[in-house]
Amino acid sequence: MDPRKEGLLLKTLFSDQHPQVRRWLVPFIIACSLYFLLWIPEDQPSWISALVKCLPCLCLVVFLRAVAPGGSNSWLLEGGLVCSALGDAFLIWPEAFLYGMAAFFVAHSLYLCAFGLSPLQPRLLLYVAPVCLIYYSFLLPHLESGMVLPVLAYGLVLFSMLWRSLVRGGSAAWGGLLFTVSDGVLAWDTFIHSVPFARLVTMATYYAAQLFLALSALRKPGLKFH
Repeated sequence: MDPRKEGLLLKTLFSDQHPQVRRWLVPFIIACSLYFLLWIPEDQPSWISALVKCLPCLCLVVFLRAVAPGGSNSWLLEGGLVCSALGDAFLIWPEAFLYGMAAFFVAHSLYLCAFGLSPLQPRLLLYVAPVCLIYYSFLLPHLESGMVLPVLAYGLVLFSMLWRSLVRGGSAAWGGLLFTVSDGVLAWDTFIHSVPFARLVTMATYYAAQLFLALSALRKPGLKFH
């Protein structure tokens, strides 16, 4: 679908004619607000902080179940959101970092499958690949030997997802771009050098990315409004 047509579709869906879409996004907005208002310190990991962090993604799963049930790619997006929530929980505890990365690896793989490989448009790789190579040329020298392969594998699936989201266009493209920015800031802050307001930037772009990725399901037929 042309991004302009998707923009018109989303504008229609968010109009007063379809209050169901907006209604089912309210829990997500409340959950995000709760996360930023509580702002539980990262040095105080707990199941409560894990739940607060996971809740926005879980709310988006409910959103998709309510407004886009049975869509050809909705279940893949839902799976990506569930894996993302699991990754959020793991990342609360520093010792579970690799488990969190594995959960997000699966999430990106599901998003990649949701966006598909048609049309292929390999020319977009000419823009994505150089950015990937430049970023990892800075990142890799700062990694411990045991982290190199996991980070490379994660980077490959992340930038593949970005490529396919850009091909798909519309809200999917925004979701892929924001997710890449979020992960890029997180990795830089974790492995290279402290970034001012890193957590705020990472989480704001992350939740926005998940929202846009979920909204990409609305371009499919079979939406539920009643």
